[in-house]
Amino acid sequence: MPENNKTIEYDALIIGGGIAGGEAALNLANVGYKVLIVEKDLSIGGKMILLSKVFPTLDCSACITTPKVSEIMRHPNITVFTSTQASNIIKKDDGTFEATITKQPRYVIAEDCTGCQLCEQACPVSVDDQFQYNLVGRKAAYIPFSIASPRIAAIDIANCTLCGACERACPTKCIDFTQTVETYSLKAKTVIIATGFQLFDPTLIPRYGYGKFKNVITAMQMERQLAPTRPFNTILRPSDGKMPDNIAYILCTGSRDKTVGNPICSQVCCMYSTKQAQLLMGALPMADITLYYLNIRAFGKGFNEFYAQAQAMGVQFTKGKVAKITEKENGNLLLRYEDINGGGVVKETEHDMVVLSVGILPNQGIAELFSNDELVLDPYNYIGQSDFLASPAQTSIKGVFVAGVASGPMDIPDSILSAGSASSDAANYIRHLNKKTVSV
Repeated sequence: MPENNKTIEYDALIIGGGIAGGEAALNLANVGYKVLIVEKDLSIGGKMILLSKVFPTLDCSACITTPKVSEIMRHPNITVFTSTQASNIIKKDDGTFEATITKQPRYVIAEDCTGCQLCEQACPVSVDDQFQYNLVGRKAAYIPFSIASPRIAAIDIANCTLCGACERACPTKCIDFTQTVETYSLKAKTVIIATGFQLFDPTLIPRYGYGKFKNVITAMQMERQLAPTRPFNTILRPSDGKMPDNIAYILCTGSRDKTVGNPICSQVCCMYSTKQAQLLMGALPMADITLYYLNIRAFGKGFNEFYAQAQAMGVQFTKGKVAKITEKENGNLLLRYEDINGGGVVKETEHDMVVLSVGILPNQGIAELFSNDELVLDPYNYIGQSDFLASPAQTSIKGVFVAGVASGPMDIPDSILSAGSASSDAANYIRHLNKKTVSV
């Protein structure tokens, strides 16, 4: 473990350890550059590692992500700092960068942890599990999820009672409550921002009842119920543990909606909802699945065929604007909507579970990371691309590049392509700096 306030040097700093950041890191590392990934969460892999399958091929998301994540963690040219954030990034006159790296303690000696989870079993404190999107609980001593990388325990110190049960249970004695925040001064030649996205908060649309009606959930919560590392053995509705028979999806929840501050299309919601509908037809063969939509945007390769396949499987697509959801005594939900194809008639239908297909939003505060240069954002608060056609990864700061959804909504293949662009531009920038140094 490096000492506090130590100066460290890398060729590239990559902020974000999701699929885009990881791909960019591998590309740079494979051509010999030293890369540091800083990831704010306890595991790399981003949101892709938490998904069930990917559209339109229905390949297992974890099967794709896990080998890639393992390669990142084992690569000799890549260093990964989890629970870590970068700040105060300064561009120097010679074109290089300096940054402050702040690493939060896990209160576990990483080198000694075997991932046995005995500390988790011994811990008496239960809190909501953010990695399962609050569908179940977790302990204050925990491994984030079964395929987390690194698979190392952490202590949720905010909820820990310091009872010592985890220390007594740990066979390698790796629990260390004396750990403190570590700060590093980083020198790097280039920076790639791959900070991903956040999901729209559906409580901002109170008429849908999210947070009030137990059987109204988000698509990410449904995704976790469908995933191989899911919290239950089947699909259950939260109010009573019943297997649902009639599930509704409301598309464009928090997308294409100026009233909630996100007027643009999130690009992935139509297809991930269609994907989940197909998976639900397999998991719950007797269930009825209805998708309420405004427009289906099946623009990518194989997307329209995927949409047609869902229709052929029996998924019902209803073109209608949902105005309000109300709850019945038995926990079922009444959807009041305008049937657009039916002449604009207002109708009501009953479902025993409603899934909100939430949109995606940019992560906030990225521009504030830079001290002496302005990182320009676009009108929707994504990172601005200074020349989208010639160099889509280039930002307003020369030597700083953007990868993945940090630059705008996109699906997984486009995120990987974006990471390729960012890593190529970053490698050229490093090569240019190295030539300048040699000539001097």
